[in-house]
Amino acid sequence: MKDAYIIDAIRTPIGNFGGTLAAVRTDDLAALVINELVKRNPTLNQEVIEDVLFGCANQAGEDNRNVARMAGLLAGLPWKVGGETVNRLCASGMAAAINASRAIKIGDGDLYISGGVENMSRGPYVISKSAKPFGTDAKMYDSSFGWRFINPKMEQLYGTDGMGQTAENLVDMYKISREDQDKFAYWSQMKATKAQQSGRLAEEIVVVEIPQRKKDPIIFTQDEFIKPTTSLEILGKLAPAFRKEGGSVTAGNASGLNDGAAAMLIASEEAAKQYNLQPMARIVSSAIAGVEPRIMGIGPVYATEKALKRAGLTLDQMDVIEINEAFAAQSLACTREMGLADDDPRINPNGGAIALGHPLGMTGSRILQTAAIELHKQNKKYALVTLCIGVGQGYATILERV
Repeated sequence: MKDAYIIDAIRTPIGNFGGTLAAVRTDDLAALVINELVKRNPTLNQEVIEDVLFGCANQAGEDNRNVARMAGLLAGLPWKVGGETVNRLCASGMAAAINASRAIKIGDGDLYISGGVENMSRGPYVISKSAKPFGTDAKMYDSSFGWRFINPKMEQLYGTDGMGQTAENLVDMYKISREDQDKFAYWSQMKATKAQQSGRLAEEIVVVEIPQRKKDPIIFTQDEFIKPTTSLEILGKLAPAFRKEGGSVTAGNASGLNDGAAAMLIASEEAAKQYNLQPMARIVSSAIAGVEPRIMGIGPVYATEKALKRAGLTLDQMDVIEINEAFAAQSLACTREMGLADDDPRINPNGGAIALGHPLGMTGSRILQTAAIELHKQNKKYALVTLCIGVGQGYATILERV
């Protein structure tokens, strides 16, 4: 069986909800990073790219009808190169990368572009059709985030807690204090601020140029969700966002609604040699685990156990740990269940989604990229990359520096 390697990866800066990237179509965002990835690898023969696999969690607006295919064509790839959109909610970008690696391992192609995209600012309002002609039971939803068109049986069987409420459920289970959540959020912000100011984050980013009708284009160069001037005092004053009475999950210790895209080139060893491509990291193993939907945030614990077992490795051997910070409470529940200290320096050394933001379809691709680069920056060997997933799943991947 062949090995699959991450060759190169790039992402846009992450935009605020209603921020700089709100003016950019989702398919154009995805096309931009694909185009940049190809330009950065001029020895690559585009004709032999097997497929473009992109994660996207919404798919209710401009990202509908297979945004991966649209983006590949918009990026100027040959029309013979395929395109498939993957939806595993928060882990969609990671799922796309692992689907590509699986295909390479079994011999279904040697070169893939994978990635993820989400423009949550542009998520449309959607309305159901009435069950009866001229009926009045149609409902409208904002598709940017959360449940819509809920099956009553799902609600009866598992409940339909919102993401913030699932974090509060973990607070109850693991007795996680508000102070510890705010500390974790503050660390994320400070690490991300340092990474941005030092130029570390710029190593991941392609500049986005946004045309204006009668003015010079906007040049978007860095993540805009980071809050470098925040403090524990500021975080401590924020009101609970999801459970008004006795809640502790706030806008400050949760990830945001954001916009962005990421792409990576994944290849077999044979293709890397043939096209003079230098691998960054080998995809060692991956795993998915299901958990109870009402505590979806604990999913990374069980996915990590499976991925480590498949790799023949232990958590102690992981030099970099990228765990997506959907919520501080969720991240702390996972790290404590894994036996890690809250401030383990291996965890999200450049900050996580609480500081950077969480464009749902993009994030899984972004944290794989971040981990691969960080292994080289630290000259270390192994990275664990993992996310929780709405409706009760976890995804984990082990990388090895090449």
